[in-house]
Amino acid sequence: MACGSRSGRSKRQVLLFILGVCVCQSAAESLCYSLAEEMERDSFVGNIAKDLGVAPSQLAARKARVVSEGNEQLFRLNQNTGVLTVTESLDREQLCPQSDTCTLFFKIFFENPLQLVRGEVEVRDVNDNSPVFPEKNIVIEIPETTSPGSRFPLESAQDKDVGNNGLQNYSLESNSHFTLSPGRRKDGIKYPELVLERQLDREEQQELNLLLTVIDGGSPPRTGTAQIRVIVLDANDNVPVFDQEVYDVRLSENSPRDQLVVKVAAADPDDGYNGKVRYTFTQIPERSRQLFELNPDTGEIRIAGDLDFEDAKTHEMVVRATDGGGLSAHCNVQVEVLDANDNAPEIMLTSLTASIPEDAPPRTVVALFSVRDRDSGDNGRTECTIDADLPFSLSPTFENYYELRTNAALDRERTAAYNISITATDWGTPRLSSSQTLFVRLSDVNDNPPRFTQDVYSMSVTENNSPMLRIGSVKATDADAGRNARVSYALVRQEGKEQPEVSVNSESGDVYVLRPLDYEAVRAFEVAVRAADGGSPPLSAQAVLRVVVRDDNDNAPVVLHPAAEPSAQAAAPLELVPRWAQAGYLVAKVVAVDADAGQNAWLSYELAKATEPALFRVGLHSGEVRTARAVAERDAPRQRLVVLVRDRGQPPRSASATLGIALVDGFSDAQLRAGDEAPAAQLDDPLTLYLVASLACVSALFLATAVAAGAVRLRRARRSAADSLPTFPQPAADSDAGSLPRSYIYDVCLAAGTVNSEFRFLRPLFPSLLPSQGKQKEEAKETTRMYQRGTRLLCGRTKLLGP
Repeated sequence: MACGSRSGRSKRQVLLFILGVCVCQSAAESLCYSLAEEMERDSFVGNIAKDLGVAPSQLAARKARVVSEGNEQLFRLNQNTGVLTVTESLDREQLCPQSDTCTLFFKIFFENPLQLVRGEVEVRDVNDNSPVFPEKNIVIEIPETTSPGSRFPLESAQDKDVGNNGLQNYSLESNSHFTLSPGRRKDGIKYPELVLERQLDREEQQELNLLLTVIDGGSPPRTGTAQIRVIVLDANDNVPVFDQEVYDVRLSENSPRDQLVVKVAAADPDDGYNGKVRYTFTQIPERSRQLFELNPDTGEIRIAGDLDFEDAKTHEMVVRATDGGGLSAHCNVQVEVLDANDNAPEIMLTSLTASIPEDAPPRTVVALFSVRDRDSGDNGRTECTIDADLPFSLSPTFENYYELRTNAALDRERTAAYNISITATDWGTPRLSSSQTLFVRLSDVNDNPPRFTQDVYSMSVTENNSPMLRIGSVKATDADAGRNARVSYALVRQEGKEQPEVSVNSESGDVYVLRPLDYEAVRAFEVAVRAADGGSPPLSAQAVLRVVVRDDNDNAPVVLHPAAEPSAQAAAPLELVPRWAQAGYLVAKVVAVDADAGQNAWLSYELAKATEPALFRVGLHSGEVRTARAVAERDAPRQRLVVLVRDRGQPPRSASATLGIALVDGFSDAQLRAGDEAPAAQLDDPLTLYLVASLACVSALFLATAVAAGAVRLRRARRSAADSLPTFPQPAADSDAGSLPRSYIYDVCLAAGTVNSEFRFLRPLFPSLLPSQGKQKEEAKETTRMYQRGTRLLCGRTKLLGP
């Protein structure tokens, strides 16, 4: 026995422990408050912040709000104080007409992060309703032959209050025939019954008037009264008898009106008036009275209103059958309403994030909603679905709440917004459904860099352009939106390089040339252009800008050969042409270049002026000067040609070259250079320097020899040493740089790019007959022989100067 007692105590302790844990968990997950009905608007319900243990400031920071179940918002939450109040005065009888307890449920929603706290408010009943009898005057007909102990049920009073405030007791004023016995129906409602204590005697008293009082349990209590009039009838031997004491009926809700519910029947073996039975409702709630009607003659009960399982699941009625003699009997009719799938699920949105960033990670909560179906069983069981091709999914949380979450990566550039249709379907037959559409917009994130329409932009500009000339534009697009898609342009600066010749407008992308360009200096250049968006941090892309400079005919041709005249007094370059030259003989070649390009540099040559225009011709494209015919004896020994060099630009530019030509006998085709050209030569080559030095030495030697010979001849001829040899009749300019007499011509032949150079003295050129100098003919021959010996010696020494 002791062991059994200890075992029983241990089991009770375990059960108490489990019960305590459940109570603690329940208290931790929900808030419970109590409020008396009929309180004024904005009455205090509870302090949410204090009960949850959070600071009132967190309620506002986390956007706490209260949501009541149902269509009406009955509570209000002050985010600054955390106090929960009612939005209006609550009437328990209106809120919970069919329930003894009235509990209102609400939920507190927190965002950032999402949290839900359940709560309930019990609306306490106050004794604000008095019991009321359905009829103030009750008439009962009782035959005088009724035996003592017979019971006569009366219709119960109605009290909208519940619990202790509801109906409690009936009392009957004191009389000599009846007492009051309380009865109770299956639904717990009390009703009074009159009990006949002493047999009635119609001859003694034909009717009795009784006062029936009902009292509730409120403080102070409320009462209601009804007047009972008992009419004593003459003897009626038989009482109507129902074939059933209780009629059980099952009806589907939404059954059509006038549908037969049940037919009650009571038999009375009496004849005539005493055997005629009539039927009436004696005890029926007001709600049931509106839904059913009873045929007093046939006992048929039919539907008179709309049955609703969600409103009332059962209806209980008492039918009284009374014969003509006033005898009556009672039966109970119990109607069970069967649920039909007549309510579609209701979707109630609790929280919705209207806009989410496109880089939101999967499983991000977008919306929270609940689904309610007023049906029961499978008719009230629901499921929710959304379109399968959307990057969202539904996750059930607790009770009938669902969370709409993302289940894949989002891309605003592909889809900027979603219309999410949520469909809730029950499991009834037929299945009913409802839907609600949620609009979710994706906010942009700077995840796309700008993209140029081209990798390389090619633009062109003609040289000598005006400053800040627009030559084109670059364009980049960004798939983002708003500030993230705002593109700005800039040139990429490279260290160690000169500032670029162009600039780019930061907003429009227009490209401008900053200063005039010179094709001959820069023909093309490339710079890098960066496009950056306005995001944080900004993203950028680069493209290559290639600018090609187009040539303009801004350069005239430049003649390289013959060289330009150093001064106005200088003679034109002299070319030697033998008189035996035939037609087509190459005299010289005019070489010219043009710094421009294309047709601006295409040169053509033409003869502009000539001493004998018919004697020479110029190649149109080659610049070669040739004889147009054979040289004749009548042609002047000195010829002067002006060659015009013209390009093909628009407008064309030109230059001219002047050639001097000497027609000579017995000379090779060589260029004749005046002695005064030697100092003008460019001493860029050491070999040239050596040749000039050698020439100076030979000239000095020859000059000394000539002076000595002149002195001898002076003594002989008694002539002045100042007389010089006859000069060569040509337009060559005098030069003080040479040391040889003008009667001698020397030529320096330098081959460019070679190591051999040749320095030659030419024989002196004298006219065949000089009358004034006939006596000096022999002397001139001797001098010439001496000069030739010096020339051979000089040429031999010059050749030794080569490498």
